[in-house]
Amino acid sequence: MNFSPLVAELMESLRRLPGVGPKSAQRLALHMLQRDRDGARRLASALDAAAERVGYCAECRTLTEEPVCGLCRNPQRDRSLLCVVEWPQDMLSLENSGAYGGLYFILMGRLSPLDGIGPRELGLDMLEARLDAGEVREVIVATSSTVEGETTAHVIGEMCRARGIQATRLAQGVPMGGELEFVDGGTLAHALQGRRPL
Repeated sequence: MNFSPLVAELMESLRRLPGVGPKSAQRLALHMLQRDRDGARRLASALDAAAERVGYCAECRTLTEEPVCGLCRNPQRDRSLLCVVEWPQDMLSLENSGAYGGLYFILMGRLSPLDGIGPRELGLDMLEARLDAGEVREVIVATSSTVEGETTAHVIGEMCRARGIQATRLAQGVPMGGELEFVDGGTLAHALQGRRPL
């Protein structure tokens, strides 16, 4: 059975979301049309408004409707600490931990020359300008531990060293409550290299 053009277009549009395949898209579309038209209208309105009005913070590059986000404007934040993350959701995870009180810079990815993602695409020129302003004393690099994430961390570390700014890397290793027998070898190797005194 073929769906009408509008229903098919809705399903195809939903497939653009990460993790949504053909069956999930069909289930979501049919649910909204059969059981939740008000929810569908609300979703459409929210998507339209966000697509029109949400941009990037001029300082940290997170998603916001304002030129500078509320976190960057907060006078309580430690402006000498800058945590560099790959994505806005990484920033949110760190914020939810309650353990960090500095500012952020969001790369919107990681270096990947094969995918056409270089320093310009990550806004490293903006990061350099921020480092050159003289306010930042320490940069905490919180990129992923993939090859691309490690390469990105190395480049940022070199940028910091050239300016006499301390660059640190998030510790990686055994998770809280984790059993050693279930931890992979690469994670254990990082944990051993990053050990600290008791």
